[in-house]
Amino acid sequence: MSITAVPIPPTKRGTLLILWLGIALAVALAGLLAFYGTAHAVAEKGDNAAFLAYNKTQAGVIETESGLQYRVIKPGTGDLQPTDADVALINYSGSLRDGSVFDASKQPTPLPVAGVVKGFSEALKLMKKGEKIRAWIKPELGYGEQSPDPNKMPPNSLLVFDIELLEFLPESVLRQAQQQQQMQQQIPGGPPQGAAPPPAPGQ
Repeated sequence: MSITAVPIPPTKRGTLLILWLGIALAVALAGLLAFYGTAHAVAEKGDNAAFLAYNKTQAGVIETESGLQYRVIKPGTGDLQPTDADVALINYSGSLRDGSVFDASKQPTPLPVAGVVKGFSEALKLMKKGEKIRAWIKPELGYGEQSPDPNKMPPNSLLVFDIELLEFLPESVLRQAQQQQQMQQQIPGGPPQGAAPPPAPGQ
């Protein structure tokens, strides 16, 4: 008994080309996903250097010459930026790489720009009024081995800060205003603290 085979019709060259291109694209995508997954895992579980190397490739992240990394969340206004001679009024939240918060302001907090860790100071001096950023501060620009609270912040921690710059002014101006306020409180017979000043003549 003979069986007549039905021949498979030949595949057109254009169809074959599309098929091979599809296979090549699938292989490339699989490789890319594998690479991304590996890079992400290294960033999450690797050391600080591995995390920072991965983090600086993310959209919007800028790395400065010192190694500080930051991303602008909300742009500020104007051209002026704080200097070491200023006091900055800020809202902030500080966390570790795993997201655990170790410090946060409960209300707008004045901080001398030159009186905080190096990385935080550098971040403030990059900001404009009204700006909000996220900054990644490596241990060399943070507390290093000298953690102020090892229970919340292990030595050599990479610090992640969300910072909002509300206002800033020269520290000398702030000190002068504080001195004037103290002098007014020391004047005998002066108005009690918090009292409204007497009306000016003619009012």
